[in-house]
Amino acid sequence: MYSQEKITVLHVMQPFEPETAEEGQPEYDEMDEWYETHHAEAERILDEAHELASEYETDISTVINIGEPWRMIVSYVEENDVEHVIMGSHGRKEDSPLPLGSVAETVMRRAPVLVSIVR
Repeated sequence: MYSQEKITVLHVMQPFEPETAEEGQPEYDEMDEWYETHHAEAERILDEAHELASEYETDISTVINIGEPWRMIVSYVEENDVEHVIMGSHGRKEDSPLPLGSVAETVMRRAPVLVSIVR
């Protein structure tokens, strides 16, 4: 039987940068508009995580942070009692030697705990 470990689902929102909008991405006139849109999406994702966890009779806590994703993940690990990071990877840059996205690769290299990547 496994002991019940504390599970935290962390969602990091990329900071608002109006002058660097990527092609195909919506442009936001105001930081408030950006925040409301992205925070609502983050809450939707974390609500899904709560629903999935409840299907397995597991409690989770959720956190939303704003910042550079890899930095926020590593900071959260360092500032909290985290023993293991499990994260997804969206892909990789063409020049990367690993088949990981840059965030996953950087977290894997810099986090002071075990990091498992799920694709």
